[in-house]
Amino acid sequence: MFDVEGGMDSNSQHEDTRLDGRTDTDSEVSLKEPAMYSVIIHNDHYTAMEFVVEVLMRVFQKAAAEATKIMLDVHRCGRGICGIYTYDIAVTKVSRVHAMAKRQGFPLKCSYEKV
Repeated sequence: MFDVEGGMDSNSQHEDTRLDGRTDTDSEVSLKEPAMYSVIIHNDHYTAMEFVVEVLMRVFQKAAAEATKIMLDVHRCGRGICGIYTYDIAVTKVSRVHAMAKRQGFPLKCSYEKV
């Protein structure tokens, strides 16, 4: 590609003009944001409020005050939004909540829905 004097040979210059400044990786690709999902804890009459707060703190990394507020939403409104995540993270968090509840013998229901 370079001649003895350090310049480009005529073939290299020809290749550059043939490409018109575009590279093989240039393309018209449009990326869109991933769909987001709300993770929701549902009220039941058996799961202890303290356990719901613990789940919110462990699984969703909520501070105690925020976890308590969400738990009260669950208790008063029948459901509380724990956070909004991409699909894979939402599914993982729901699975972790169900596993924790099962280990403790609670029927706590958690779900996700597209935002």
